Amino acid sequence: MGMDETVSFKVERDKSIKAREILREVYKALEEKGYNPINQIVGYILSGDPTYITSHNNARNLIRQVERDELLEKMVKNYIGIDD
Repeated sequence: MGMDETVSFKVERDKSIKAREILREVYKALEEKGYNPINQIVGYILSGDPTYITSHNNARNLIRQVERDELLEKMVKNYIGIDD
């Protein structure tokens, strides 16, 4: 593949997982424990290390139910205003 070709990336969807609700629950749990939720979630997404997420209220297990690429896809769509 040449350097000028664009690679297509497609995220498969699992309709049974409610990424937005999970992210909200994780945010709330991090906030309750006194963490900066945005920093912790970004750290998790970038590194894949679940220890960025508290185990309080099962948040660590919840966030692992959603693929990190799915979280990023939803965030980008929301940011540019095409959230579904």
